[in-house]
Amino acid sequence: MTGMRRKDKEITDTNEIKSILKQAKFVTLAMSLHDEPYLATLSVGYDEPRNCIYFHCAPEGKKISILKANSRVWGQALLDRGYVQGSCDHLYATAQFSGKVAFVSDVAEKEHALKTMIQQLDDNPEALIKKQLLPLSVQKICIGRIDIEFLSGKKAEKVIISQ
Repeated sequence: MTGMRRKDKEITDTNEIKSILKQAKFVTLAMSLHDEPYLATLSVGYDEPRNCIYFHCAPEGKKISILKANSRVWGQALLDRGYVQGSCDHLYATAQFSGKVAFVSDVAEKEHALKTMIQQLDDNPEALIKKQLLPLSVQKICIGRIDIEFLSGKKAEKVIISQ
């Protein structure tokens, strides 16, 4: 993998990159099967101690078929800081990652994954966890885990006028 061209935008602090993953409400995941690319945007929860990203999905479909055949993925979490009017510039922070997807069958890990996601996504996580995480629903849901192998980050925090 080559280095980043714009070193002034590179995030070198791993904790800052992980912070982006903790704040992100979704990631865009790139996958491929037989040299045919496919993208999916997923609601997620980042588990820092396990260095993984959890997502839930239907138990079948194109994404599942591709991931079962080729578990290698590349993804990006984006914190959109907005377009700056009159400057033709956009402020953002991204975390890029690669890794492998595994599907979780262990019920305890499924529950952990769902709690991780709800805590990251919902404004009132405890009420939702109590309401939604019922034993039968946890058993039935399909949970994917992206085990992160590579992590990088990039950001634009201020408008830069190029000459």
